[in-house]
Amino acid sequence: MRAWAAHESFTPGTNFRAWMFMILRNQFYTTMRKNARMTSWDPEAAERLLVEAPPQQHHIHMQDVEKALQKLPAEQREILMIVGAGGASYEEAAEITGCAIGTVKSRLARGRVALTALINGPDEPLRVKAAPRKRAKEAAKDIPQPKPSISL
Repeated sequence: MRAWAAHESFTPGTNFRAWMFMILRNQFYTTMRKNARMTSWDPEAAERLLVEAPPQQHHIHMQDVEKALQKLPAEQREILMIVGAGGASYEEAAEITGCAIGTVKSRLARGRVALTALINGPDEPLRVKAAPRKRAKEAAKDIPQPKPSISL
């Protein structure tokens, strides 16, 4: 069809076969360029790429976090904002707040636990409590004693 549409461009007396191959070659290149821009349709991949969670849920979660942050003590909230949201190191947070690094770590840990409890609700356990420690004398009683051997 392309050769018939372009028959005016053929010069009589030239190589007809070369002219036809030129049209075929150009058609091949055009098709290859078009195919390079196209991809095959995979419905499963499209489903994973095109599905987005409703934005209103993210807003609700952010509101919960904001409300929970306001309920925290000021020291914990400050450290959470500096380290958690601001991305500062413990050392930088200690300089900013004017307290020791250990205090920063402690406030951050307590703030994270309290924030999690406020967001998830009181029903969810925060930590598993460790078993109470025994004193050395009580622990020694639990160690099995060797039985005396009886020899005949």
